[in-house]
Amino acid sequence: MKKYITLVLLGMIMLSSCHKKDNSIDGPNLNDVYGEFGVINTLGQNLDSVDFAVGQTAYFTAQMSKIIDWKITITGQTSGAVKEITGTGSSLTQATTTWLGETTYFPVFGAEICDVQLTFEGEDDTLTSTIKIIQSKLNPGFLISDFESGFNNQWTSYIQSGADMDFQIKTDASSPQGNSYYNMAGTVDWDYLIGYLYFGASAYGSPQMPITGNGDNTYFNIMIYGEPGSVNTILLFQFQEDDDLSGGFANSSEDTYSLEIPVNWEGWKLYSVKYSDIPCLVNGQPSTPNGNGQHNPDRLNQVNMLHLANPVTGFAKTKVDYIIFTQNEPLKP
Repeated sequence: MKKYITLVLLGMIMLSSCHKKDNSIDGPNLNDVYGEFGVINTLGQNLDSVDFAVGQTAYFTAQMSKIIDWKITITGQTSGAVKEITGTGSSLTQATTTWLGETTYFPVFGAEICDVQLTFEGEDDTLTSTIKIIQSKLNPGFLISDFESGFNNQWTSYIQSGADMDFQIKTDASSPQGNSYYNMAGTVDWDYLIGYLYFGASAYGSPQMPITGNGDNTYFNIMIYGEPGSVNTILLFQFQEDDDLSGGFANSSEDTYSLEIPVNWEGWKLYSVKYSDIPCLVNGQPSTPNGNGQHNPDRLNQVNMLHLANPVTGFAKTKVDYIIFTQNEPLKP
């Protein structure tokens, strides 16, 4: 009998411990999860016009009757740029919806009016608004080129005498940033090299490129276009360092790091890599650097961009834009 009473008392203690003293239940209210959906407070925002270039940010608010998956889609009326913000909850707040001016799908945003659309998973309700960008966001870092100012006469270029060669800066609506990009195309049936463009530090007024930081916190970023129906292009970037700070580069005694990118996708894509992760390659194979063996982006004397393709595969084409070194994190355009 005593054993039975003890078990009953233990059961009562355990049952009482499952409830808070204020009689509330842990976890979300069932109505927050399974209740009928409705909008309590419609879509709002902190600013009607935002200047991202001076550090302003925008955020959006709303209140729903239940927890739900939601998505904000911001679309530039002029550029067609798209930014998506997603989340789950019964409210939208500054903490979950802050927009710094960056882009999810190219092109990047310009100074323009944007349509804002808030949608909900499994529901027909759509809330809309607009926001005006006074100035688009600035990207801190060292810009090699966005090709908006034309061809720098201190760059070095070379084009093979193949067929359908088209190496030039073009200006049209397909640019992912600004209005211009660099086009590279052609067929060479006797050599991998189709053409190249070399960016020397002297074009920027210094024997070494003005990059701060070390290889572990410096990122190389570039926007690259994959031509639909063609996967022939290989982009090879060579990073030549002036290890002895003599103002030049000697291949026999200084470091060259090489980045080989097979362009095997369609459309514009941002490619970013940590500088210290770029290997030393000789004929495409890992090798030992000839200099101090350290990744020193602050000693870069020249960046070479070579457009390559297997001579057997025929025509190759790509476009590039917005070549930039950033610090501490990859580019967020």
